[in-house]
Amino acid sequence: MTNPFTASRDNDDKLREECAVFGIYGSEEANVLTALGLHALQHRGQEACGIVTFDGNHFHAHRGLGHVGENFNANSEHMEALPGHIGIGHNRYSTSGKTNAILEIQPFSSRLAFGGFALAHNGNLTNAARLRSSLVNTGSLFQSSSDTEIIVHLVARSHQESVTDRLVDALRQIEGAYSLVCVADDMLVGVRDPFGIRPLVLGERDGSFVLASETCALDIVGANFIRDIEPGEVVVIDGNGLQSLHPFQSKVSRFCVFEYIYFARPDSVVEGRSVYHARKAIGAELARESNVDADIVIPVPDSGVPAALGFSEASGVPLELGIIRNHYIGRTFIQPTQKGRSDSVKLKHNANPEAVRNKRVVLVDDSIVRGTTSRKIVNMMRTAGAAEVHLRIASPPTKSPCFYGVDTPDQDQLIAAKMTIKQVARDIDADSLSFISLDGLYRALGEVRRDTGSPQFCDACFTGNYPIGLANGLSDKRVSHGSSS
Repeated sequence: MTNPFTASRDNDDKLREECAVFGIYGSEEANVLTALGLHALQHRGQEACGIVTFDGNHFHAHRGLGHVGENFNANSEHMEALPGHIGIGHNRYSTSGKTNAILEIQPFSSRLAFGGFALAHNGNLTNAARLRSSLVNTGSLFQSSSDTEIIVHLVARSHQESVTDRLVDALRQIEGAYSLVCVADDMLVGVRDPFGIRPLVLGERDGSFVLASETCALDIVGANFIRDIEPGEVVVIDGNGLQSLHPFQSKVSRFCVFEYIYFARPDSVVEGRSVYHARKAIGAELARESNVDADIVIPVPDSGVPAALGFSEASGVPLELGIIRNHYIGRTFIQPTQKGRSDSVKLKHNANPEAVRNKRVVLVDDSIVRGTTSRKIVNMMRTAGAAEVHLRIASPPTKSPCFYGVDTPDQDQLIAAKMTIKQVARDIDADSLSFISLDGLYRALGEVRRDTGSPQFCDACFTGNYPIGLANGLSDKRVSHGSSS
C-alpha cells in the first residue's frame, strides 16, 4: 500500500493544499453551479476534479484528470449527464495515493445498505493506516489508496439507523483534519473536524444552500456568505431547511495559519479575516521586524504580492514589478528532473531588467520550503543587474512537515530544518534573509501568541506543535525528532 505521507513532490518548492470541496442543495442548476464553484477553487487542487449530482432518485457522476475547465464547461457533454438539485464537487491535489488514477478522484460514491452515498474530503486522517488495515483484515475491499475511502467503509459498517448518525459514528473513529461534503437520503451534509483545521463556509443563493472551502466560491455563483461552519459542527440540509448538530467534544480551534499566508485566494474571507488584508498586514509586520536599506520592493508573483504591498507601505520603499510571471506555464512539479525544474522556474518567472538594474532589491515571498526556487529567483535578479538582493519571507521558517492535508516534504528536505538562517542565505546567494517571527505573524493577524497551552492556530509546520496526536511510527517517517503532542 502506498504510504500516504511519502507522496510529496520532490521537485515542488511550495507547500500545496490537498484539495477543495463544494456542495449545493436545492438548485436545478446544481451541476453548473458546482462546476463554477470548483473553477473558483482551482488553486486548491489542480490534478483532477469530479462532480456527483442527485436528482431525487439517482446519482450521476463524472470525474477526470486535469483542470475543471478541461472536464466541465458549457459545451461539455458531461454537464448534461449531471442532472439534479444536489451537487458536490472536489478538486484534487493529492498528498496520498497515485496522482493519475481515475479511481483516486473524488467525490467517492457507493451504493450502501441504506442507498446511495457520495463524499468529498479536504484534509488527511492521521490514523488512516491503522483503520485501513483493520478494515481490510475484516473483509473490506478498497478501490483506491485514498484515506477518504476509509470514511465510506466506516459509514457502510455503522449499525446506526440514520445516515447522519452513521456518518457521525464513522467520524468518531477517525483522527486528523477534515472538511467534508456528503450527499445521501436526498440531503446535503457538511462537516468540519473538531479542531477546525481545514476551512468550510456556508452560503445561500436564491433559496439554495451552498457549502465551500472558501468564500471566493460563493462569490462566483452569486451566493451570500452566511458564516463559517464551526469546528466539530455537522450541518444537515434537506427539504426542511438546515439543521446544525454538534456531536463531538468541544476543542480549542486550531485553524491552519498557512491559509492566510498562502493557500486561500486573496479575495476570500476565512474565519472572519480578509485574506488579502491579512497578507498585507503580515508584509507590514515583516518590514517592521526586518527592514533594510533598499531601492525597490519586488514581490515574487503571485502569492508574494499582497505581502510585498504591505512591506512597501510600511517601509516607504517603492514597489516595482521586477518579476513577471507567465500564467500559461504548468506548475513546477510537472517537470520530472532537476534540469526540468530549473527550466520550469525560468519559464514561469522572468526578470524585468529595466526595473531591477543597479537597484538594491528586496524580494518578498510567502515561504521557503526546499530553497530551490528561491535560489533561482535570487540568481535571476543578479543576472538582471541587481546591485543587492535581500529576501524577506512572509512566514516563519518551515521546519516540520504537515500531517493534516498539506503536501510537505519530509523534514530532512526542509532547508530551514537543516540550516540556520544565515546558512540558508548563503545557500541561496542572498545578501540577507529574514523571516517574519512567529510572534510577528500572530500580531499581524490581530492575535497575541500564547506561550503555554494550545495556540490560536495550527502552526505545526513552524513549531512542531501538532494539535492532533500522530499514529505510532507516523512522525518517525516524516520528522527526525519526536514532535507530536
